[in-house]
Amino acid sequence: VQIVESGGGLVQPGGSLRLSCAISGLRFSDYAMSWYRQAPGKEREAVASITRAGGRTEYIDSVKGRFTISRDNAKDTMYLQMNNLKPADTAEYFCSHADQGFANRRGYWGQGTQVTVSS
Repeated sequence: VQIVESGGGLVQPGGSLRLSCAISGLRFSDYAMSWYRQAPGKEREAVASITRAGGRTEYIDSVKGRFTISRDNAKDTMYLQMNNLKPADTAEYFCSHADQGFANRRGYWGQGTQVTVSS
């Protein structure tokens, strides 16, 4: 399984970024997926999840109304549109299976993409 996240960068507070996640080596459409982030000194946390067909999404409270998760099963790709970014959003962002324990056991992690929000 290969997971490649991209789209991160340095952005000012209030700015936007769109992250992409390309996955190969598994039946992408069979799995609910999540975006995770890990800030320095903190544990990795799931910030947004999406069901297999994309019909339902969930977000942690701190990103609701600002982040939008989506997926294109025809392209085995997932996205995270991030608007009105805040310094607290600074972290390495990862995508993987929605069950973090499953992802850990299988090693379903990419290299991540760094998002830095700073003026």
